[in-house]
Amino acid sequence: MLLIYNNPETWGALSDQERDGVIGEANALMAELTESGEWVSGEALADLAQSRTVRVRDGVPVTTDGPFVEAKEYLAGICIIRCETEERALDIAARWPDAKLCAMELRPILGP
Repeated sequence: MLLIYNNPETWGALSDQERDGVIGEANALMAELTESGEWVSGEALADLAQSRTVRVRDGVPVTTDGPFVEAKEYLAGICIIRCETEERALDIAARWPDAKLCAMELRPILGP
């Protein structure tokens, strides 16, 4: 799984043309990965302001607004890819346009 991290300040500083370019790069890479059979799925996540955190303490669920993380970056989306090697997955992560703006995290999915 590729975890896409973003920074609202970085994204907000881009012009409309630059944002369109980033989206276009991502769409082109998704098309390439679809053609090669490596693309499984992906989704952008809603604005951070819409997130909720749920914690259960002493059997009581408590819901609060937001993730309240002490970072400027936030999880903005996910991509699930199927690759033969970790090196290939790292190559794809490095080519994802958000890697140039903020960060991409590669994490294997545990499963059967």
